[in-house]
Order: sequence, then structure tokens, then C-alpha cells
Amino acid sequence: MDKQTSIESQGSVHVPINIFEPQSSVETSTSNENTSSSVSGRRQVTRAPEKKLTLFALRLAVLEKAATGLGTLGFIWATVVLLGGFAITIDQTDFWFITIILLIEGTRIFSRSHELEWQHQATWSLTDAGISSFRAVKSRSHIVIRACKAVFGYNGGSREVRETASHLRKVKGRYLEKKKTLNRTWTSSDVPLLPYGQWVFLSRNISRLLYWLQLASATACVVLSLIKLVKQNFGEIEKGDTDKRNRKSALIIFYSLALAEAMLFLLEKAYWEWKVIIKKLLDKINDECELGPTGMVSVRRFFYDAYSKCVNGSIFDGLKMDLVSFAMELLDSDSSDEQLIGVRILKNFTKNQRFSEDTLQKIGITITVIERLVEMLNWKDPQEEEIRKSAAEILAKLAGKKQNSLRVAGIPGAMESISCLLNTHRNHSATACGEIPRKEIISDKENYGYWEFNQLGLQILKKLAHDHNNCGKIGNTKGLLAKIIDFTHAGERLLTDTRVTESQILTVKRSLQVVKMLVSTTGGTGRQLRSEISEVVFTITYIRDILKYGEKHPMLQKLGIEILTSLALENDATERIGATGGVLKELFNIFFREGLPENQNHVRIAAGEAIGMLAFESATNSHRILKLKVSEKLVDALDNPLLRINAAIILRNLCIYSGPGFFQQLRGITMAAPTVLREMMTQENKLQEVMVGLAAHVLGYMTSNEANAMFKKAGIQEYDLAMALVQILKKNPQPQTKIPRIRRYVVELVTWMMKNNNKNIDIFKHLGMEEELEGILETTSEVESFNIFSGAIGLSRYKTSIHSLVEIAMDLIKDE
Repeated sequence: MDKQTSIESQGSVHVPINIFEPQSSVETSTSNENTSSSVSGRRQVTRAPEKKLTLFALRLAVLEKAATGLGTLGFIWATVVLLGGFAITIDQTDFWFITIILLIEGTRIFSRSHELEWQHQATWSLTDAGISSFRAVKSRSHIVIRACKAVFGYNGGSREVRETASHLRKVKGRYLEKKKTLNRTWTSSDVPLLPYGQWVFLSRNISRLLYWLQLASATACVVLSLIKLVKQNFGEIEKGDTDKRNRKSALIIFYSLALAEAMLFLLEKAYWEWKVIIKKLLDKINDECELGPTGMVSVRRFFYDAYSKCVNGSIFDGLKMDLVSFAMELLDSDSSDEQLIGVRILKNFTKNQRFSEDTLQKIGITITVIERLVEMLNWKDPQEEEIRKSAAEILAKLAGKKQNSLRVAGIPGAMESISCLLNTHRNHSATACGEIPRKEIISDKENYGYWEFNQLGLQILKKLAHDHNNCGKIGNTKGLLAKIIDFTHAGERLLTDTRVTESQILTVKRSLQVVKMLVSTTGGTGRQLRSEISEVVFTITYIRDILKYGEKHPMLQKLGIEILTSLALENDATERIGATGGVLKELFNIFFREGLPENQNHVRIAAGEAIGMLAFESATNSHRILKLKVSEKLVDALDNPLLRINAAIILRNLCIYSGPGFFQQLRGITMAAPTVLREMMTQENKLQEVMVGLAAHVLGYMTSNEANAMFKKAGIQEYDLAMALVQILKKNPQPQTKIPRIRRYVVELVTWMMKNNNKNIDIFKHLGMEEELEGILETTSEVESFNIFSGAIGLSRYKTSIHSLVEIAMDLIKDE
């Protein structure tokens, strides 16, 4: 009988497999809602640190615009009023003073208008330094990233460099692999503007030159203006000379405007130096944002952009900026330096407890950003290793929330891109991204972080697999299942070597977790996944190795056992597992293993569940188990509180599915009858259920005389047993989800007792069994029609319905 005939037409549901009892989704939903509510209740509003930067940029912009306004007014006043109206009459000294002031102010305004562009170029050079530091850390663990602090001594001005261009980048259709085999363009920060004196004229140094040029011009303007305002030697005006009567006032106004403009500019610079150099504002923001050593590049670039917006547009434009939106814009840039700044910010924010929720929410509702991050997973150029790694880390965080995981998986080519992160080391058939590959040499880069990408890829898949729809997509991605299974391989050396690294074990663990989630999916999707995974020839073999050599890694063993339990839901997989040499033997070794710490008992329990599933509805596996000669140990395990439930389930399945040919081999389990009868009297519901279920089959191997002798030996009267069975039915007037089979098992045992001894019919009549049986007919439920469950879905319907069993029992009572 197919173990899943009852769910052929049902939709897919992703829930953990529970072979004992149905699991309502209401409890899970309520629990999740309560958790979400508690998290929301604890959520506090956190003020974004970058608000201090945008406010600083606004204040600087106010001073800048005021200075620029006064400078423009002074320039107009000098050209129109003084040089236009008094060019002939003003004193020669004033003429040259005005000319010099206009020239230096013109130079300052020109350099001021272009300085931010050079500052942007300088931040690119800092980003280059960050990349170099990253590579150095990858190859030499003792090197600390510090190159990005090398050029932090300059200050900047304003220039609109990036406005609408960043929004016009092409996003859709970028799923081909990005390769840069040859750098055919200049890096702007390294351009030598003149053929000689290249160090001086590198564009990264121009911003410093412009900065000092502005300070010198402003200082000269202050000195010249003060000299004239203090001396006021504007020449004598002869009596009656009307052409020169307003000359003095016009000159005072001009020098005052020039002085005020220069003083405002110097005040702006002083304010800049105070906040940036003395108060270390940018460093404090970097520390508050926890962006790390390379974060100063990002903070400084963000500040320049905010300042640029405030100066070139409305002074309030910069206040609308935030680091997350800024980073998302940079991702869409064609410059790898800007992309690096963007992913660094997002990576750090998604890992920061204070900022992660808001950051992930913003990323999650911006599909183009998710598309860009997914696209970056395909970038295999060693120059872009940090970008690719950061994108994978962001997606790993993003996939942790259900809605975001659906958005990630819904992007065309997303699974193939995630598959590209996984790089196995075994030679299979050669292929493209998405199939089982050989290890791909990426530009002969020995230090390329394959294992980091493997772990990130598995982490993303693990989070995506929480949703059953995503499980189907994972299964449908060509070659991905084989890759995942390949990472579950852990040979004897890896599992027994004490020097093995934690990352190697973590990779195996994550791959096993992903496989477990895939095989525990229910519905048609789950059935297809279990079939495909069991057909991969390495799956069961790799798990067997973990069971055999993984004593030091009980968590790996438990995951492997749970995978076998879920695979056993399919008949074909059950036979493959049983036919793989040593699997059943290793499961029994774990199940019977003594001396384990108490915190590892869960592994033994899981092994018992797996054996029970493998014996369920499988005559061949039942025969294999009997050949291992473990019947006596199973009988002894009925006295072990840790093992007795699973031991009873295994024995019951052996009795049912072994067939008549193994009657003699199973006769030995009759020794368990006294223990079974005693445990039936317990008040522990689950234990009572399995013991009642086993009792009818154990007693079935006895003759009437043997049964009577056993009752005497156990010190239990048949009347007492009958009373206990009636009480069980009275205690369970309705089917119970925790013990859904107990009423069926009671009816089976009642039927055996009446067939074995006619006197028991009168006993049951006297105790009111007929009324209890009628009550069962009126309260039967679908939950009693199945032997095992997956969540709220029943698997493997009983061949004989509970109605039929009750009617047989009632006929025996009535036909006395």
C-alpha cells in the first residue's frame, strides 16, 4: 500500500514530519503571532545616526549659500557700480585692490564649484584601498584593514555629481555572468593630468590643492578688505566734483561685502574643522553605525552627497537622504567602487540589531535592489569577491523573513544564482552554473573564498526552504539537489579527526538541514522531492557514513536519521534505505548504545523512530531486521523508559509485516507480554497507547493455555485487563490528537480477548463494553483512520476502518 495515497490531491504543506500524532497548524500560527507581537512590543524607535550628518550638511549649506550670495552681490557691485561707474575716477590703489579681490574671489568660486567632484574621485581611491585591504586580509590573516584611513585629512565643498543618472541603470535582464578579464578604462582617482609631476597632478590630490587655494584666496580677501576699510584712503574729492561724491560709500560697501563673504566662508571652514577634525563627527557616526574600519569611506561619501544636494538644490534636499537608500542607489552604479560602498553599508546594517529590521524592510519592498543582489551572486571576478560575498550575506539575512524569502525566490534565475555559490570539490559531469560542477578555477585565484560562499549558499537555501513553494523551486533547479547532497558527505577522517575545523562541520550540518527540510515537505511537492533525493545514489551512503563514524557529532547523526525517517514515507525510498548495507545495523547500534550523555538521548529516540518507519509496511525491511537478531534486545528495551515507546512500535510493525514465514522467529517476543500488560495500566497516555497496540499482536503468538499461564505469571486477571480497557474508552469518548490510535487498539485487543476466551464476552457485557463501542461508532473521526501523520495530514490509511473493527467486536458480543 502506498504510504501517501491519502494526500494525492492535497496541496503542499511544509511542516516537520511527526509519525505519531497529527499536528494542528492553529497552535503553530498562534505561537508565531505571539512571538511576533512580543518582538513588536519590544521594538524601539532608534534615531538614525546619519541624521546628525544631514543636519551638519544643512548648516554648512546655509553658510555656503549666504557666502555665495554675498560674493555674487559683491561681484555685481564691483563690476557694475565701481568698475562701471567709477573706473576712471577711483584711485589706482583701489582699482588694483578691487581687481585682485575679484580675481581671487573668481578663482575661489571656480575652485569651490568643482571641489566636490574631486572629493568624489578621492573617495573612489579610498574604496580601492579598502579592496586591497580586503584581499590582504584574505591572504594574510595578520594584516588589519587600515588603508581606508590614509587620506582622511582633507575637507570638501559642493558639486552635483550624481543626480538622475543612477536611476537610469539597467536592472532587468542582467543575469549573464559578469566577467572582467581586462581593465580597459582608467580609474578616475589614478589619472595623471599632466605627463610630468604625476604625483602632484594625480586627480586624488587635486582636492587638497583646491582646498588650500580656497583658504588662501579667502584669507587674502580678508586682509585686502580690512586694509582698505581701516585706512579708508580712497583719494581726495575736490570741491564741486559731483562725479566722485559717492565713490567712498560705494568702495566701503564693496569692501564690506567682500569682507563679509570671506569671513562667512572662513566661518564655514572653521565650523567644518571643529566638527570634523576636532569633534570627529564622521568618526562618531561611523562608530554609531558600527560600519567598521572601512565604514569611513561610506560615511564620508554619504556626507558629500548630502552636502551637494543641500548646496545645489534646496537646503532641505539633503535632509531627505538616509544611508540605506543611499546604499541601495550605489548598488545600481556601474562603478564597482560605488557598488562596494553600497553593499558594505547594507551588509553591516542587516547584521546590526538596531538597524536590521528597518533595513531589511526597505530592501524587501524594493524589487530592483533584490534583483541586483541576486545578480551579484553570479560575479566570479576575484576583484569583486567582497561585493559578491556581501550580497550573499545580505540575501541570507533577507531570506529569514517569509515575505522576503518569497520575493527572493520569485526572481527569475534566483535559484540558479544561489546554486552558483555552491562549489563542490568532486568531479562529476561538467556543466554550466546550476548543474553538478567540478571545482571552477576563478582566474587561478587560490585564496578565493569557496567555503565561505558554500556556507552562505546553504544558509540562503535553508531559510528559503522554510516555505514549501520555495522547496519546489529548489527541487526544480537543475543540479541543485545533487550539489546540496554532495555537501552532506563527511567521511571517516572528517568525522573522527579532532583537528577538523568548525566550518567544515558547519557546512555538513547546514546541508543536512536543507535536505531535512526538503524531504519533510508534504503534498505532491514533498513526494517528488523525496523521490528525487532518494534517487541520488550518494544520499543514503553519505548518511550511513555519518551514522557509522559520527559518534562525536550527535547533531549530524540526528539530522541524518530524521532525513531517513522522512524518506521512509515513500515505498521506493524505504526499500533503497533497507537495501543499503549497514544502515539498519547502524541505526540499531545508535538505538541500543549505552553510556551516552543525557543531552544526546534525542539521537537514540530519533533512531528508534527511523527504524519503526523503515519496518512500517515493508516486509523486506522487517525480514532484514529479524536477521540482525535484535528481537531480544527490543524486548529488553520495553523496560527502558527512554526506549520503550519506540521499541513497542518496532515490535508491533515486525509482528504485522513480517508475514507467517517468520512466526517462529517472532515467538520470542511473547516474553514481553507481562511487561506489556503492566505498562498498559499506566496513566501515561502515549505509553499506554503503544502498549495496547502491541498487546493484541504479542498475545496473538500464544495459545489459549499459554495466554492463561502468562496472565497468572504477570499477576493480572483478565477481568482487571477488561476493566482497564473499558476505562480507557470512558476516558477517551472522543478521538484525541495526542493519542489518535488508542481506541482502535483497544477494540483490537477486546476482539482478541473475546475470541481467545468466551468468558470474556460476559465480562465485557457486564462492564458496559457494548455501550462504549456504540459510542465509538457515533464519534469516529478521520484522525483514527491513519497510522502516521505529517502535520495535520494523515498518511497511510488503515486497510480496515475503525467502523469495521467495532462492528466485529459488537457481533461477538451479540452472537454469544
